[in-house]
Amino acid sequence: MGSWYILFTKLWDTTKLAKEAKEVRATFFKKASLQDGIKTLSETGAMRYIAQSAVEASDHHEGALTENIDHNTWVTMNVDRAVGEVNTRLQGGLGFLATVGSTSPFIGLFGTVWGILQALTQIGVAGQASIDKVAGPVGAALIMTAIGLVVAVPAVLGYNWLVNRNKAVMGQVRSFAGDLHGVLMGNRAVAKR
Repeated sequence: MGSWYILFTKLWDTTKLAKEAKEVRATFFKKASLQDGIKTLSETGAMRYIAQSAVEASDHHEGALTENIDHNTWVTMNVDRAVGEVNTRLQGGLGFLATVGSTSPFIGLFGTVWGILQALTQIGVAGQASIDKVAGPVGAALIMTAIGLVVAVPAVLGYNWLVNRNKAVMGQVRSFAGDLHGVLMGNRAVAKR
């Protein structure tokens, strides 16, 4: 159940972020100012978080601790940090899928071995080793392996699919962050003239 929950919630998250990235690409950089562009972004969206982090970093590059860091580097660090936080949120839960996918077959195999051991013990106690005495308990024990595989296969496939999907979506997020960084640096160059 946990694997399916993560699969569906992460599918929802990546779909929402991909849609947000597409909308941003079409409208954000056509606005009159960055503030106008930020106002059009979803208040809870990742793109707004990145944009606000970048603008705040650009506007508040002052103080004794940051004076040794040039403006470009300061904004770059803050944009990268915001993109990293978005990526971290997007990756949440994938470790669970990887763990379930890698351990479920072994747990199922352990159940099978335990079931076969119990079946053989019962056969040894009964003293009869006919096919009907062996096949039933061993077949029941093999169900554990099947259950382990039924749990593992969707988790592994879902993990791989989500990792690839996350890479594509994060590429769009990084493109936005890079374009935003360029706009901020261009605005600063214009303002200095």
